[in-house]
Amino acid sequence: MNFPSFGSRRGPDLAIDLGTANMRIMVRGEGVVFDEPSLCYYEKTAGQMKLIAAGRDVLAMVDRVPGTHVVRRPLARGVLQDMDAASALLAHGLSSVVGRKRRGRPPAMIGIPADATKAEANALLAAADDAGFGRIELVREPFAAAIGADLPVREARASMVVECGAGTTEVAVFSIDGQCRSRSVRLGGLGLDEAITEHLHLRHHFLIGKITAETLKKHLAAEGAEDAVVEIRGRSLHNGLPGTLTLTVSEFHPVLQRHFGRFADAAKLVVGEISPDLAADLLSERVVATGGGICARFLAEAITAECGVAVTIANDPSGCVSRGLMRLMEERAA
Repeated sequence: MNFPSFGSRRGPDLAIDLGTANMRIMVRGEGVVFDEPSLCYYEKTAGQMKLIAAGRDVLAMVDRVPGTHVVRRPLARGVLQDMDAASALLAHGLSSVVGRKRRGRPPAMIGIPADATKAEANALLAAADDAGFGRIELVREPFAAAIGADLPVREARASMVVECGAGTTEVAVFSIDGQCRSRSVRLGGLGLDEAITEHLHLRHHFLIGKITAETLKKHLAAEGAEDAVVEIRGRSLHNGLPGTLTLTVSEFHPVLQRHFGRFADAAKLVVGEISPDLAADLLSERVVATGGGICARFLAEAITAECGVAVTIANDPSGCVSRGLMRLMEERAA
């Protein structure tokens, strides 16, 4: 890989989509070169936490570690919760992309939630500095998602994006290169996993793990027919033994409606806060749902029902923020 020289005055050399579930790193002129889960695996030794692995190698360890080990996510609900894990994951990504014997500290562009506080932004900057990065430019993720979804954010008309990530969902309206209104709900795809897990626990006295919950969520998105069935493996609380549960897709509709109803309410509030002319634009302009494809479908249906505007799902919805960051990085270099 021909990596660009660092320290360029033309702008950042790397763009990072640091999400609750996954982290992607893009190299200027090359595209996505790193895409791994946002996970770190630690061992407790002599009262200290020792990093064992980060990224892809940790995925299979979720819910399977012994008592002296722990799997940590750097982000929760879209914002930094664990500085050490964030620095470790960013350092892992940096060394995977440019090698351990790099020269200098590469500048980078990193996405951040639109409602992130100054303290949250400073924590992310500190984690990136500890990981070995140079100057950091922070970009609001809804803006990056809108650009990645090919919305006309720089024109004098409304563009609305609903970005559903693993940890947070953001609704924003843009016009003339600026954000007019936005709302954030600190809930996303992982929250749906938890809601599905809780439903099975309370309704059927059946326990499932995190990986199983995510797999079930994907099955629910793929199965269009209400009478379609899904087979779930876990542990029954009736006898404490492993078991299999077979349910129809329609069983989970109330769970989905409650979950995505919160995002539709946020979208309705945003539409109610913009000017009448911008609101009228939304009747003829695209309102786009981005983020994990599993969420985008249900999200689009809920917002259309609540707000009365047509919502389309972006091409490759889970890659919109990454594409937008990549395009912004290329613009800075032009």
